[in-house]
Amino acid sequence: MPTRSARTAWTGGLQDGSGQVDLASSGVGKFDVSFPKRTADTAEGTTSPEELIAAAHSSCYAMALSGQIGAAGGTIESLDVNADVTLGPDPAGGFRISKIALTVRGRVSGIDASGFEQAAQTAKAGCPVSKALAGVETIELDAALES
Repeated sequence: MPTRSARTAWTGGLQDGSGQVDLASSGVGKFDVSFPKRTADTAEGTTSPEELIAAAHSSCYAMALSGQIGAAGGTIESLDVNADVTLGPDPAGGFRISKIALTVRGRVSGIDASGFEQAAQTAKAGCPVSKALAGVETIELDAALES
């Protein structure tokens, strides 16, 4: 199996420094990062580790759910997956990812709402990124089949 890589170049201190993360394996882009913007309510054109984790989790989950729906005999018209990753204070000091909320809406034929929910829960448990994030206290799932 392949290994994927990203690289971050950083200058300065935590509060006054900044960096740029390079998605090295794909070469699709370099993105600015900053600790003050990471902890602010608005990103103002920068990304953060939490946003990158959200991207990884939503895409991985979509793939895992696609596999589960197919195994259950369903056919996917569309899946819309959103991941919200929350950075919060760590009671032990510093920060931690305190919550991840996955929301998925699907247009699927061949399985009913119960089958979709079962596939959604199985995908949440089996998604490699979900497994990697098992230390996060809360990973919520809101899954609904749309007609």
